[in-house]
Amino acid sequence: MGAVGVLANTRTALARADCPYWLHLDVDVLDQTVIPAVDSPGSPGIDPDDVVAILSPLAKDPCCIGMDMTIYDLDLDPSGELARLLVSMLGGIVRPG
Repeated sequence: MGAVGVLANTRTALARADCPYWLHLDVDVLDQTVIPAVDSPGSPGIDPDDVVAILSPLAKDPCCIGMDMTIYDLDLDPSGELARLLVSMLGGIVRPG
């Protein structure tokens, strides 16, 4: 289905619901080769660029009232490299434009 298909299906479901919504991202949906610092790592997982492509338009929709990101485990990322990747992803999701 890919990111485009997931976004289209999600928009259809949200339009039917016709109400405000909250975005919730468990980062363990990302492939463990990208983000192993989670409670439940696994493969295959979603590519970070696909997550941004799906969530960015949803985050910018006026019906979106907020977003949270969970499941990142700081203890499994001693260098902070994965935290920087997640912050970059969040920037791509909420960046205007």
